[in-house]
Amino acid sequence: MYQAIVFLPLLGAILAGLIAIFGAHARNPSGDTVEHHDHGHAHAHASIAHDDHGHDDHGHDDHHVSEPPAQGSRAAELITTGLLFVSAGLSWFALVDVGFLKHDARIALLPWINSGDLQVAWALRIDTLTAVMLVVVNTVSSLVHLYSIGYMDEDPYRPRFFAYLSLFTFAMLMLVTADNLVQLFFGWEGVGLASYLLIGFWYQKPSANAAAIKAFVVNRVGDFGFALGIFAIYMLVGSTDFETIFHAAPGLTGKTINFLGWQADALTLTCVLLFMGAMGKSAQFLLHTWLPDAMEGPTPVSALIHAATMVTAGVFMVARLSPLFELAPNAQAVVMFFGATTAFFAATVGLVQNDIKRIVAYSTCSQLGYMFVAMGAGAYSVGMFHLFTHAFFKALLFLGSGSVIYAMHHEQDIRNMGGLKDRIPYTYFVMLVGTLALTGFPLTAGYFSKDAIIESAYVAHNPFALYAFLMTVVAAGLTSFYSWRLIFKTFHGEPHDQEHYEAAHEAPIWMLVPIGILAVGSILAGFPFKELFAGHAVDDFFRESLKMKPHIIEEMHHISPVIAFLPTVMMVGGFLVSWLFYVRRPYLPVELASQQPLLYQFLLNKWYFDELYDLIFVRPAKWIGYQLWKKGDGFVIDGFGPDGVSARVIDVTRNVVKIQTGYLYHYAFAMLIGVAGLITWFMFGLGGQ
Repeated sequence: MYQAIVFLPLLGAILAGLIAIFGAHARNPSGDTVEHHDHGHAHAHASIAHDDHGHDDHGHDDHHVSEPPAQGSRAAELITTGLLFVSAGLSWFALVDVGFLKHDARIALLPWINSGDLQVAWALRIDTLTAVMLVVVNTVSSLVHLYSIGYMDEDPYRPRFFAYLSLFTFAMLMLVTADNLVQLFFGWEGVGLASYLLIGFWYQKPSANAAAIKAFVVNRVGDFGFALGIFAIYMLVGSTDFETIFHAAPGLTGKTINFLGWQADALTLTCVLLFMGAMGKSAQFLLHTWLPDAMEGPTPVSALIHAATMVTAGVFMVARLSPLFELAPNAQAVVMFFGATTAFFAATVGLVQNDIKRIVAYSTCSQLGYMFVAMGAGAYSVGMFHLFTHAFFKALLFLGSGSVIYAMHHEQDIRNMGGLKDRIPYTYFVMLVGTLALTGFPLTAGYFSKDAIIESAYVAHNPFALYAFLMTVVAAGLTSFYSWRLIFKTFHGEPHDQEHYEAAHEAPIWMLVPIGILAVGSILAGFPFKELFAGHAVDDFFRESLKMKPHIIEEMHHISPVIAFLPTVMMVGGFLVSWLFYVRRPYLPVELASQQPLLYQFLLNKWYFDELYDLIFVRPAKWIGYQLWKKGDGFVIDGFGPDGVSARVIDVTRNVVKIQTGYLYHYAFAMLIGVAGLITWFMFGLGGQ
C-alpha cells in the first residue's frame, strides 16, 4: 500500500511527461515558438507598487494562448488526477492503520549508497508523523490537480503542467517517507527543482523566470546550511539513518565541534544548521523573499507550494528531528525567535498588499512562523496540528482567489474588484469559511490549532517564550485585519471595474468541487483531531515519531482563561477595525496612508528587504561576475591563452610568408647562409670536443 501511495504520483508524472513530449512534437516538430499574451489592463492608479523586476505588483495570471492544446491533454489530466485520488484515499487508510491501529512499518526498497562506512538504503519510514503528512500532501495535491483541469483549460501545455504537479507531489512524498537524511535531502532538493519548474511555468514572462530563479537561489542558501548540518551529524554519529542518530543523540550532549576555529556545542550547531535549511524552504524571516514572488506561477501552483508541500517541509523536518532539537535548548530558542519574528513581520506586510494572491502568500509566511513557534516550545504535535489544519484553509484561500481571478478575467488587484458577492456567491461563501478558519473563529479548524500554539508559547521554558507569545497574539489581530480587508475589498462595496464585474461568473465545476471539499475540511480538520494533536491522546497517537517536551500539553491545559481568550479577542478586534476601514468608512485607510507615508511605503515595499539584498548581495555578485568575465576571462585567460597564442601564430606565419619571394638568388643566398652556418657549427662543435 505504501509503495502505491508514494509511486503512483511518479507514474502519473512520467506518463504526463511522455504525453507532453510526444504531443508537443506532433503539433510542432520544428520547435516551440509560442508567445503568451498578457491580457492585463492598464491601471489608472498612480500609486502602483513595482516589484523588484520592474513589473506592476499585480502581474496577471494569464494563459490565453492562440495555440491548439497538445494532443492527449485530457488524458494527461485524467491520468495524473486519477492516480493522485487513489494515493489520497490510501493515505487516509494509512492514517487509521498507523495512528489508531499502531501498525508502524519500515519498508526497505533497495540499497542505494554503499561506500565504506556510508551505508544508505532506500526505505520508507511509516509512522504517525509520516501518515499525517501523507494525508496532507496527497489530499491537497489531488484537489489541486482536479482544480487545475478547470483553471488551466485554455493552456496548450497542460500535459507538461500536470507532469510537474505530480513530480512535485512525488518529491514531497519521498521527503516525508525518508528513513535517513540522504533520502530526506533527495526529496528536499526534488521539491526545490519542481517549484522552480512550476513557478516559471509560463517561461515567456520575464517576471515568472525571475521569480523561479529567485526561489531556487534563496533556497540554495538555506540548503547549504542544511547540507552542513547533515555532514555534521554524519561526522558525529557515523550514520545518516534516523534510528541510529536518535539512539546516539543523548550521548552527544556536551560534545563540541571545532567550527571555523570556534569550539561550538555539537548539538546546538548541528540543529541551527539544519534549521537554516528549514528557514529557506519554509520562507522564514531573512530567507522569506522568494515566497511572495512565487505568485508568478499559475494559481494552483501557489496552493500546492503554500499549503501542503514545499513550505511545510521545513516544519516537518524539525518535527522529524525532534529528538535532536529536544537536546539542544539553544537551537530551540533560535527556532522560536525566527518563528515569532516571521509571524509578526509577514502579518505587517500583508496589511497593505493589493495583489489578492500576495496577501494570501504573506499570510502563509506568517502562519509558518506560528508553526515554528510551537516547534521551538517543544510542542511538536501542536505545530503539526497547525500544519494539518492550515493545509486545508490555505489551499481553500488560494484556490478561491484563483476562482475570483478566473471570474475577473485574470485581474489580481483587489482595488479593481468589489461587489463580487452577488456575481460569484459560491466562491464568496467558501472564501468566508477559509477566512474564518485562518483568523481563528471559534469552532473552525484554525481556532483549535492556532490558539494551541499561542498557549504553548505562553507556557514554554524558552528564553524567547514571552516574545513569541506577544508576537503571535499581535499577529493574530493583524491576520484578522488583512484577511477581512481582502474579503471586504473583493466581495463587498461598489464594483470598481464595471466591464469585468458584468462579465464575472462562477468557475467551471472542476474548480468548484475542490474548494467545496476544502471548505468542509477547514471546519472538520479541527475539533475531531484536537485530542490527537493537542490533547491527552498525543502520546498514544504519535508514540515514538515525536519527542515531545515533557508536561507541555498538561501545562497548556492549565493556563488562565484570560490568556486562552486573548487570541479570540484580537481576532474580533481585527475584524471590527477592518469593517470600520473598508465597509463603514472607506476614506479612513486613504487618510491614514497619506498621514503616515513613510510607514505605508515601508510596509508596501516589504520592509525593503528586496532592495537591501539587491544592494548587499545581488549587485556585488553581478559586479564580481562582470569583472571576472571581462577582465579575468576575456583579458587574462583568452588574451594570454587561446586568443593570444593564435594571434602570435598568425604573426609568425605572416612574417614567414614574406620570405617566399620567388627570386632564385634569394633562395641561393639563403642556402649559402645555411651551409656557412653548418660548417661553422661543425668546426666549433667538434673542435670543442
